Amino acid sequence: MMNFDYLIVGGGSAGATLAGRLSEDPSNSVCLIETGGGGQDLLIRMPLGLAVMVPGRLKNNNYCFETTPQPGLNGRRGFQPRGRALGGSSAINAMHYIRGHRRDYDDWAQLGCPGWSFDEVLPYFKRAEGNQRGDSELHCDHGPLQVGEQQGPRPVSQAFVNAAIETGIPANPDFNGAEQEGVGFYQVTQFFHGPKNGERCSAAAAYLHPAMHRPNLTVLTNTQALRVMLADKRATGVEVQRAGQRQIIHANKEVILCGGAFNSPQLLMLSGIGDPAELTRHGIQVKHDLPGVGKNLQDHLDFILSFKSKSSDLLGISPTSALRLPGAINEWRKTGKGLLASPCAESGGFVKSDPQLERADLQLNFVIAMLDDHGRKLHYGNGFSAHVCVLRPKSIGEVGLYDSNPLSAPRIDPKFLSHADDVTAMLRGARLLQKIMQAPALAEFREEEVLAAEGDSDEALLKHIREHADTIYHPVGTCKMGTDAMAVVDPQLRVHGISGLRVVDASIMPNLIGGNTNAPTIMIAERAADLLLGKTPLAALDVPVFEDGRAVAAE
Repeated sequence: MMNFDYLIVGGGSAGATLAGRLSEDPSNSVCLIETGGGGQDLLIRMPLGLAVMVPGRLKNNNYCFETTPQPGLNGRRGFQPRGRALGGSSAINAMHYIRGHRRDYDDWAQLGCPGWSFDEVLPYFKRAEGNQRGDSELHCDHGPLQVGEQQGPRPVSQAFVNAAIETGIPANPDFNGAEQEGVGFYQVTQFFHGPKNGERCSAAAAYLHPAMHRPNLTVLTNTQALRVMLADKRATGVEVQRAGQRQIIHANKEVILCGGAFNSPQLLMLSGIGDPAELTRHGIQVKHDLPGVGKNLQDHLDFILSFKSKSSDLLGISPTSALRLPGAINEWRKTGKGLLASPCAESGGFVKSDPQLERADLQLNFVIAMLDDHGRKLHYGNGFSAHVCVLRPKSIGEVGLYDSNPLSAPRIDPKFLSHADDVTAMLRGARLLQKIMQAPALAEFREEEVLAAEGDSDEALLKHIREHADTIYHPVGTCKMGTDAMAVVDPQLRVHGISGLRVVDASIMPNLIGGNTNAPTIMIAERAADLLLGKTPLAALDVPVFEDGRAVAAE
C-alpha cells in the first residue's frame, strides 16, 4: 500500500511547481502522478521543438484534444494541444513569460476571491522568477523559473515591432512592467546561462527535475489517474492505472488536482463530483452535487495573417531551410543560440481595440513561420505570420464527458464567438493586424498573403475568421474559485463541500487574464504551497462557509 501526505495529480506547470515546493519540507511525503513521460526529451529541451510537438506530429508529449463542432467557427472542430509530460504545457509552449494586467487580479478579488489581488499575488510571481534583468520592484533574479531575453531574434521580428510603431502603437520593453500596453519582444522561460543555456525552462526543469533526488518525493510517470477516492465527503486517495495494473494511492493529508482546465474537471466528474445532470447521463453515481464543475470555460481565440517571404532567415519548407538546419543544430548545441533557440513567436504586444478602453483587450504575436491550422497544414516556402486574440472573451463554454471511461478525452466546448462583443473585438483586431502588416517597415520581407480573405468587407473578413480562427492555448476557469453557487473551490483552493481535496491549476481562475497563462499558473501553485504549508494568513480567505457546494451565510 502506498501512502503519502500529499498526493498531486498532474505534473504540469502547477503540479511540478507544487511538488517541488511541498517537498522542500522533509517532514512532508509527496507523490506526484503524471500521465506522460519525464519531460526531458530533446524536443522539449530544444525551444524550436514546439514546431513538431504542438501540431501533434509526435503525440507522446501532447494530448491533441479536439473541441466539439463550433457553430461560431462554421461547425469546425477546434484543435486543443495540451502538454502530456512533466512540465505539462510549459514543456511544449512558446515560453512567453506574461503575467497579465494588474487589474485582472484585482477583478478576481472583487469577484469574491479575497487574497488574490495583484498586490497580494505579486510576491508569488516574484518568488518564482529568476529574471535576467535583475531585481526590481516588479521582478526578481533568484527564483527557480529562468526568465530571459531571447537568444537572437530574427530581423523580421524587429520589423514587425517597427511596423506596429508606424501605425501609432507605443514601444514597450517590458510587458510585465508598470504598463502592459505596447509592442516589443517577449521575455521567455529559457535558461540564459550555464550548461543549459538556450534550453527551455519548463516548470519541471525549474522546480521538479532538480528535486527528484529528495527521499520524500515520489514521481510516478506514465500513470493514469482514474478517480479520486472519497469517504464521507473526504478525499482519501486516488485510484490509478500503472503498467496495466490498477492500484489505490492513499493521501494522509490532501489530494490536489493539477490537471489543468480540461483534466481536473474531468477527474472530478469521473469521481462523482459535479453537475448531477452531467454525471447521471453517463451512469456515474453522484457523490457530491457541485454544479460548477466544468462550467465557465474561457479561452483565447486566435486569428492569423500569413505571408510568404524571400528571407531565408525564417522557418519554412525550402531547399535553403533544409541546408541551414544542420548548422543551426550545431550552433544551438554549442552555444544555446540561433534558430533552434527561438520561441517561434518572437515579438508581439498588447493593444486596445477601442482607444476609450481602460486596458488593452487584444494581444499580438509575430511568428517566424507561415502558420496554418496550428502548423498541421504546411505550405511550401518561407514566410511569417501575425496573430491577434481577444484577451477577455465573453463567450463562455464548458467541459464535460463523452462517457465514463477515464481514458476517453474530455468533451470540450469553448463556444467560440458565441457572444457578439467578441465578434466585434475580433474584427477590430483583424483590421488592426492588416494595417500593421501593410506598414512600410515590413515591405522588404513581405510577399503575397497566404489564405487571404475573399474581399475587403467586414462580412468577408468575418467569414475568413470563422473559417480559420482557433485557440492560442489558454483555457481556464472550469473549476473556478469564488463564493457563488457555481464556484468549485474557495479562496484557499479547497473544493467546496469535500475535505482534503483542492484544485491548483489554471482551472481555478474565475476570469481569463489578459495574456499567456503559464506564469499565472505557476504563481497559483506558489501561493497554494504557502496555503498548504501554513505560511500565509488564512483568516481573510475563510469566507464564505459552504455546505455541499451551496453558498450559505458566513458564520
